[in-house]
Amino acid sequence: MVDVKALAEIVDEAARRGVAVAQLTDMYPALSIETAYAVQAEAIGRRLQRGERRIGVKMGLTSRAKMQQVGVDEVIWGVLTDAMILDDGESLDLDGMIHPRVEPEIAFLLKKPFTGEASAQWAADAVEAVAPALEIIDSRYQDFKFRVADVVADNSSAAGVVIGPWRKPDLDIANLGMILSFDGRPVQVGSSAAILGHPLRALLAAARLTERYGEGLKAGDIVLAGASTAAEPLRPGVNVQLQVQNLGLMGFNTKERK
Repeated sequence: MVDVKALAEIVDEAARRGVAVAQLTDMYPALSIETAYAVQAEAIGRRLQRGERRIGVKMGLTSRAKMQQVGVDEVIWGVLTDAMILDDGESLDLDGMIHPRVEPEIAFLLKKPFTGEASAQWAADAVEAVAPALEIIDSRYQDFKFRVADVVADNSSAAGVVIGPWRKPDLDIANLGMILSFDGRPVQVGSSAAILGHPLRALLAAARLTERYGEGLKAGDIVLAGASTAAEPLRPGVNVQLQVQNLGLMGFNTKERK
């Protein structure tokens, strides 16, 4: 019998203290995705009890590059809280992070809830605005090694998000060029088409999967569609920028080590 509360405490404390832990699947080799989501929910509950507020969800493993990078082939999701938000242009302190990485994404802001049964047109109509976004991920597992159940339990590695200027959802986002740069030098180049073929498909997947696990998508939610490229490791003292075709430029800095 898996002790969900005990596993939630392990991943939550690892994130709080910035200390890597062994894979949960080392203790429970048969850990299921369903149980992993129960661990995630319990760990998020601990965050909410500390005063954080749920603001949306993030999708994970929505590009072939990302799937290949971590060796899995399933789309997953995690919860975003207000404590994860950084302002465009803000500085990020890497102290206390274990394996910080950044990935280029498209963000949606929802004006109404919808379910997993919605059509693509219904999903598009539910979008209030779209924006370029950078997600900071930080797996809490030793050596950045894990199975998909480990990632899910660890809230799909969610650590932070920077969102650029919101735009009306009246432009075609199916195949936008996306350039991730460090100190003005491109380190990842991709397209929004890499996000399940179209970012709206990630939104539909978010509705379907979150509803399955009792979460759902709500009016006012921010939904990160998932990465268009492999994640790039972060280091101190770097300027990170994302240029998305027709959506603009945004970014953040990482602080120098003290």
